[in-house]
Amino acid sequence: MASKLTFQYDRDADILYINRRPPYFEQESEELGDGVIARLNAITGDVESLEVLFFSTRLLRTDLFELPITADFGRPAKG
Repeated sequence: MASKLTFQYDRDADILYINRRPPYFEQESEELGDGVIARLNAITGDVESLEVLFFSTRLLRTDLFELPITADFGRPAKG
């Protein structure tokens, strides 16, 4: 099922939150490497949210910023 992504930046903690759904207590978490935390559905294992730690410092780097996930981009249906 397709869902919209929401982005929220916490300036004080320097964390970018990318959510397919709001966080909830039962989500499991897994570090994907390089300060990226995935919040997973406990039953299906689907990634529901990402937390990108030290986000502003990543923007200052000269290397390419990549997330260790795959994405399927599509446009919403009209109508």
